[in-house]
Amino acid sequence: MPPTASRSARQASVSALRFGRVATMGAIAALIVFAGVWGSWGNAQHVLLTKGREQGTVKVTACADGTCSGAFTPTSAGARARARVEIAEAVAVRKGRTYDVVLKPGGSDALRSGPAGILYAWVPLGGALLLASVVVAGGMRLRRVAWGLGLAGVGLLTAAFIAVQ
Repeated sequence: MPPTASRSARQASVSALRFGRVATMGAIAALIVFAGVWGSWGNAQHVLLTKGREQGTVKVTACADGTCSGAFTPTSAGARARARVEIAEAVAVRKGRTYDVVLKPGGSDALRSGPAGILYAWVPLGGALLLASVVVAGGMRLRRVAWGLGLAGVGLLTAAFIAVQ
């Protein structure tokens, strides 16, 4: 085989390996972001799509085992008052304070509504964006895209932290 033929065969195999690496890492990064959206959507759908859902306020009276509870006072038409609903304590909920909430259908679980609730619901996506940025930077060598993903993730997490305080 002439030297130019072996060189072009080597270049073709290097190009194929490079394409395979970029395609694989792109698929992994897309899967990570999809998992973040999937993980966020379970709560985000209730907070974002509030039409027809019970909305109101909760005055937190007790906290134990990672959840807080209190009386639900409705603010939307069709909602009914409840003596006790539960809200996750991880959402910077403090005893004695009142929070705007949306109730999950068919239960007594409450989710914070408004900007704080929306941002908190999307926290898993923020973490996924950070993780995907590492994959994009290291596996795909797309540093600017990785910086964009990473800054979007940090921005979302920071905004959620500030909003729930």
